[in-house]
Amino acid sequence: MRLTVKTICLLFLFILFHPLYAESDEEPFVDDENSMDGEALLSEEILPENDTLAEADFPAEDALFFEAPPLIFEVPVYEIRSFDTIFPRFTQRQRIQAMSTTGLRHSFRKDESPVIFPNPSIGINLIDSIMNINPSHLIEALVVVPYRERELDLLDIYNALARIEDIKNYSVPYNGNNFHVFTESTRIVSNRNRRAVSDPVPAAMLPFSETMFLRLKEVNLGNLFLRGEISVSMYGITYSMTNFMDVRYFLIPIVGAERFITILYLEPVKEGVLIYCVSGFYIPGFIADKVNLTPNINRRIQIFINWITAGLRTQESIAVR
Repeated sequence: MRLTVKTICLLFLFILFHPLYAESDEEPFVDDENSMDGEALLSEEILPENDTLAEADFPAEDALFFEAPPLIFEVPVYEIRSFDTIFPRFTQRQRIQAMSTTGLRHSFRKDESPVIFPNPSIGINLIDSIMNINPSHLIEALVVVPYRERELDLLDIYNALARIEDIKNYSVPYNGNNFHVFTESTRIVSNRNRRAVSDPVPAAMLPFSETMFLRLKEVNLGNLFLRGEISVSMYGITYSMTNFMDVRYFLIPIVGAERFITILYLEPVKEGVLIYCVSGFYIPGFIADKVNLTPNINRRIQIFINWITAGLRTQESIAVR
């Protein structure tokens, strides 16, 4: 008969506790060499005779728990950059102009070169993204909005950019008057659903990216339908606006869909909030010879800069979170 380990253990317990063996007069056999110097075989402690256990015999409640070492998370810490770190090759005149209210501005064609060159090691390259649409005309702008009440962070910038309905409130000087380029500005549901929707409440957290759709009613060109795309990096926010429908002038298409793009890069630096902008658009040569759109685009860029600046001032007045 084959005995299993379980069967052997049961036989051992039967023999050990059976009354026939428990009442035997014979002394139990103990091997002196294996008796562990007289220590009890089954337990190091003998239970009290009254079969009750004192409270001290149980381990304390705290002994059932252990204290784990604290968890340490490494949060990336970076030092705010300076204007000169991002644009190290600027002349003193360019730097002063960038710090002014109008900022630095330059218009050029695709066969000409830009003049605003960020430090290549910084990784800010707006020109290449603009050139993807093969533009005929380009405009670059740079301005630093100085801090007044407090330093601003990326969430402040994001919330300033979210106030689309405010764009229509800003004007530019033209022929001695304040010229309102946009008479309406609103978000819309999507590129197919043109129903207007309100701006969201100020955000408490930054998204990694976001896509929105806008309708700006321009005084001369009518409705401009734009796709806005926001992406957030460690140091700044990139905000691009592209027309997903033709831009028309008296029902004549002058800029085709996806042929106009403005990219804004905003970063809080030591001197203030840096706004670096590049716009590109393509218009056929026969239209470019008759209509000079560069001054018009320049005015619209100034509107965007005024809108962003006002939004940043609003954020400054909000208490630090």
